Amino acid sequence: MKRKATNGDRLLIKRYASRRLYNAETSDYVTLDDIAGFIREGRDVEIIDLKSGEDLTRQYLLQIVADHESRGENVLPVEVLTDLVRSYTSQAQSIVPQFLSMSFDMLRKGQSQVMGNMGAIPNPLAQMPGFEAMQSQQKAFMKAMMGGWTGVGKMPEEAPEPASDKDSELEDIRKQLAELQSKLSGLG
Repeated sequence: MKRKATNGDRLLIKRYASRRLYNAETSDYVTLDDIAGFIREGRDVEIIDLKSGEDLTRQYLLQIVADHESRGENVLPVEVLTDLVRSYTSQAQSIVPQFLSMSFDMLRKGQSQVMGNMGAIPNPLAQMPGFEAMQSQQKAFMKAMMGGWTGVGKMPEEAPEPASDKDSELEDIRKQLAELQSKLSGLG
């Protein structure tokens, strides 16, 4: 049985010429599933090629995501995947990496901050040129991400909504975000 990595600094995984992955902390070989488990436990990992010293972390993280998606554990809607592919055509001008990073940071910070960052709290980045366009793209991304997890398959904007009842709308969004957080916790 493999020893469990302990929480702390970045976990170093070395890839040998044979393509086997070696956990430098526990001195044993690991699989992609083991690495996914370390990440779910809150560990940051760094995967390097032992011979060249090349950082392979991104390549292996993408492989983990691809493996999960291919097993039917679909988290990323087709529209999001399509937009990701499109973003590679204009990478020099792409704001997609920053946009995704900001979106997932918002998810991690919790339900109340997500709502705050979507407009209730003034954002210091609002003065940045193009911020409004980026914010609308971020809202569309969040809508697409939450659309598959609402249980009824509807986006928050598709649900029937009283025209003057903003509190009800806010409560519905909070419930959906709580469901999302619960499902994300269940993935771990």
